[in-house]
Amino acid sequence: MKRYIAEAIGTFALVFCGTGAIVINEYTNGAVTHPGIAVTFGLIVMAMIYAFGDISGAHINPAVTIAFAYAKKFPWKEVFPYVIAQLTGACVASALICFLFPESETMGATLPQMELLKTGVLELILTFFLMLVIINVSTGSKEIGVIAGIAIGGVVLLEAMFAGPVTGASMNPARSIAPALFSQNFTGLWIYIIAPVMGALLAVMSCRLVKDDDCCDTNC
Repeated sequence: MKRYIAEAIGTFALVFCGTGAIVINEYTNGAVTHPGIAVTFGLIVMAMIYAFGDISGAHINPAVTIAFAYAKKFPWKEVFPYVIAQLTGACVASALICFLFPESETMGATLPQMELLKTGVLELILTFFLMLVIINVSTGSKEIGVIAGIAIGGVVLLEAMFAGPVTGASMNPARSIAPALFSQNFTGLWIYIIAPVMGALLAVMSCRLVKDDDCCDTNC
């Protein structure tokens, strides 16, 4: 149960701080700025990894949880409870953002600014890079490397910085689902669910191509 609570709190922090930065930027007419939003996402991911990495693995992302299970670094039976915990944390965060800033029309939702196909391809590539880093610097659901927080948070910051203006740089179904529910804006939401999962799975496949045959094994 502690692992599920950790995932819920971690995802809550990600969505509350990340989408909160977007909403506050709108509320203050740009005081946070786009780079500020990207830095917020990167720093909160890094912080949650260091806070909960040794408890739950700090997946805070359904796509990452599914990819870890596919990589045999995480039990499939734990995927559903983890995803539910992540979605719960994300929805509580969006509910709080809705309470604090009811005038916001999007609640920080990821809304595509380009064709859906291109949005999906970009989100797939972004999540591919993210998962590629995650699976190479972390050791699964129980332990986490010292550099993991910096490396993963840095990738999130980097990708949010350059792709945020066109796709929202979600890379995380929970991060997209929660604000969509509370803003009732479901534009392209299915893309933000499918593309990150596909990108994360492709990252695991590529890991198997460039590393030892047993790279994705519970003993590695």
